[in-house]
Amino acid sequence: MRREVKYGLIGGSVALVAGVVGGLTLFGGSDDGSTQQVTSADAKSGADKPHVKTGPLTAEEVHATSQEFLKSWQSGEAAKAAGLTDQPTAAEGALASFSKQAHFSNVAVTPDTPSGDKVPYKVTTQIDYNGKKVPYSYRTAATVQRNKTTGKPQIAWQPAILHPDLAKGDELRTGEAEAPPIKAVDRSGTELTAKAYPSLAGVLDSLRDKYGSKTNGKPGVELFIHRATAAKPADQQPDKTLKVLSKGTPGTLKTTLDAKLQAAAEKAVAGKKEASAAAVKPSTGEILALAYSPAKDFNTATQGSYAPGSTMKVVTSALLIDKGLTAPDKKNPCPKYVTVGGWKFQNLNKSEIKDGTFAQSFAASCNNAFISHAKDLQDDDLTNEARDVFGIGLNWQTGIPTFDGAVPVQHDAQMAASLIGQGGVRMNPLNVATLAATVQSGSFHQPYIVAQSLDNRTFAKASGSFKSGTQAALKSLMKLTATSGTAAEAMAGISGDVGAKTGSAEVDNQKKPNAWFTAYRDDLAAAAVVPASGHGGSNAGPLVRAILTAG
Repeated sequence: MRREVKYGLIGGSVALVAGVVGGLTLFGGSDDGSTQQVTSADAKSGADKPHVKTGPLTAEEVHATSQEFLKSWQSGEAAKAAGLTDQPTAAEGALASFSKQAHFSNVAVTPDTPSGDKVPYKVTTQIDYNGKKVPYSYRTAATVQRNKTTGKPQIAWQPAILHPDLAKGDELRTGEAEAPPIKAVDRSGTELTAKAYPSLAGVLDSLRDKYGSKTNGKPGVELFIHRATAAKPADQQPDKTLKVLSKGTPGTLKTTLDAKLQAAAEKAVAGKKEASAAAVKPSTGEILALAYSPAKDFNTATQGSYAPGSTMKVVTSALLIDKGLTAPDKKNPCPKYVTVGGWKFQNLNKSEIKDGTFAQSFAASCNNAFISHAKDLQDDDLTNEARDVFGIGLNWQTGIPTFDGAVPVQHDAQMAASLIGQGGVRMNPLNVATLAATVQSGSFHQPYIVAQSLDNRTFAKASGSFKSGTQAALKSLMKLTATSGTAAEAMAGISGDVGAKTGSAEVDNQKKPNAWFTAYRDDLAAAAVVPASGHGGSNAGPLVRAILTAG
């Protein structure tokens, strides 16, 4: 029952290219243990070359360089401090504007004990804005490295040197906040806070950024990080409040979330080193819960990008049934081996279902039952089905940053691997929950977390739909999987209109595959991923079960 774990690529060739370097290279040692390189041209000419120090930095070098940099920064000598970095132009601009935009005065930088080439320090300052003075302090660090050309130690410049939460293009600012604070509530009016629901911290910040001005709230005065505009909407991070100088008046913002389901999702992921889950309402697309662990800025439930493994077989099955290539009760053998594009695919433990039906292969998640149909498909068939029927890869306007899935057009072995959720296919729990939701409702409903009427944004719409009988066929497949297939253990005892699919996605240089599980129960669909944990049913299944039973 665990045939999806290994999709077993056997064969194919890897070309190893050997590089040939001409000329003679001599290496001589120096008194301090470092090395000096002398090329054949140098040897022939006998030219004297200046000594370039290499090798690890000494403690004295780290101490002296960091002390000089921090002292220059504290003294307001931006050009001098920047000259000690590997990016003097960028560093000088950032150092020069640092105190002005943040309205800092009396900046003091106190170094702590270095750890190797990393030097931690404390920054103590005073925010001086419109006659109000507020103390502020924080800790961050700088790294010292050796310049490969000159051999001299220097500071490896990065924005986090100025503040640990700064990334490239971000700015520290003090002033009236760009949006009022919000009081976010769930669909029933229950307040949602980051303290009660840690996974929502970034979500609430994003909602404040985008919709705070559309509430009846009033902004306060804050020290905050103004985030740079990301190249991709899915990567956009919200502004972050660091210090409140004067409180604003919160405006109430209603969301589609369900506090009870959110609490269940938070509890389910909390015990995992890394995990994420999402739940949606199939009939509408409303997002009911989002949770991830560890609960940091990057929300893997909505912005993650993973190979979905065998949960992708929901889309592949829809494609095969829509094209008339198979049906639940149709004979659809799952052979031990299938060769596509020169690659030999093998089921886990060389298992097979010789004379089985497609339903049996789906419930057992037998890979080669799907891969064997690669010869019957065009390269773009899977991409089109995923986009036009399930909405994957469309521009979702959920109200928060999301990665909306990707099913690229691929050829030969890579296309075959995509049929079982490997290759270039990438999704996150919100995407995969939407796959199950689309099967349950019969059509794609774009997920959203705040009402469309709030900003009149355009929801993504799938241009196609299931052919007659396909939805019913898919529901029968997912029900069989939930009652007697790979998902049966996790779904045991859950009543109602149910369906499920497990998945395990292999990752290069990772001992255990990423575990996936998606399911629906009546008008609730959920999905979860637990990276590097193993089988989907036993590792991701309990997370989805917790959400379905809480509903």
